[in-house]
Order: sequence, then C-alpha cells, then structure tokens
Amino acid sequence: MRINMDFQLRVVIETETLDWVDSPAKGVQRRMLDREAAKTGRATSLVRYAPESFFPPHTHTGGEEFLVLEGTFSDEGGDYGPGMYVRNPVGSSHRPFTKDGCVILVKLWQMDAADQDYVRIDTEQADGWRPGAADGLTVRDLHTFGAERVSLSRWRPGTQVGAHDHPGGEEVLVLDGSLADEDGHYPKGTWLRLPPGGRHSPFSDEGCTLYAKSGHLAEVAAA
Repeated sequence: MRINMDFQLRVVIETETLDWVDSPAKGVQRRMLDREAAKTGRATSLVRYAPESFFPPHTHTGGEEFLVLEGTFSDEGGDYGPGMYVRNPVGSSHRPFTKDGCVILVKLWQMDAADQDYVRIDTEQADGWRPGAADGLTVRDLHTFGAERVSLSRWRPGTQVGAHDHPGGEEVLVLDGSLADEDGHYPKGTWLRLPPGGRHSPFSDEGCTLYAKSGHLAEVAAA
C-alpha cells in the first residue's frame, strides 16, 4: 500500500468525500491521506473512534502528532477535547481510547528522533495568538523543530496573502470556512499538500481556520 507518496506532486483531497476504512482496532476507522505501508511507516490520516473504542498499548517508533477535531480523545496522560494539539515523540508509548467518540488528524513516523518534546496545547484558549503576515490573519504557533513549522491560522473574510514560495513544502487542512488560490477552491475538510518549491497566492473570501505544517518535505521529497 502506497498512497500519495510522491512528494514532488501537488495533492488536493476533499476528505469528506472519502470512505471511512476499518483499522485493525474495532470501532476505529481511517481516511488515509498519505501512507507508506499498510501497517507501518509514514502516514497522515483522519481517524474516527466510535464511542468506547480503543487501540491496544503501543510504542510510536517514529513519533506521533495529532489534532483533535471532534469529541474527546483520551490516554493515560489525560483527556483531549476539540482543538487539542498533541505531540508524542519517538519512542513514546500509550494506550489511546475514547468514551464518547472522537475524530482526530494524525501524523505518524514524521518526527526527528532528536525532537523529544512532549507537546500539549489547547488551541481553544484565547491566549497565544499573534498577528500574521497579512491583514486579517492571526496565527497560533504550535511547534518548531529545525525547518519544521506547525501552526493554526485564522483568516477573516477577504484576507489575502501575496504570492510566496514554500521551499520545504506545506500541508494544510481546512478546519472551517474555505480557502482558495489561483489553482482552486478548498472547502472545509480539504487537505492540500504543496511540494517543496510550491508557489501560490492564497486568499479566503468567507474566512477560514487552517492547520498548517511547512518546511518538512524537502528531505523526504529528495529521498
């Protein structure tokens, strides 16, 4: 199984049109956005947990990053509601479960082993937002390591960001509203991946909230 593993290509997926695919764990389903192999390796997915479902205890050999989109995700460390951003570094272990059900964006096997920070950020809190690079844009920085930058951004209606390059590539998930650029229109739920060197001029007529990760694809695209 190899899904969207050519990192030199631009990829756009309206995730709400994808089928949910059963995982090995009962009650846990996935919408796979990129994936290296069926059971291991690099993966970016939306994961839906039914109420009272769980994964057996496991170790994240390549690290884990997730953002809670709906419901409450739990493990031994606590409960994580909508808007919680979590990073579990290479070598970490846990037993995830949910009482009432949840949907999360998950990225696996995409961390540097030297990046050993555990990150827990409640992005629903008002503090931590700063002005962005354009009028109408505010940004919540989530994590930085080497060239990698992870953030949320809020775009007021009519916000425009001028043409710019992403030397290390960029991934975006539209969390609400809609984004657009010269190549298309991206409603809520759209996952967009620009390859290293990708250039665009994004804007939002209605406003939107985005998860974004940039700077992290140059090395993997060259491999």
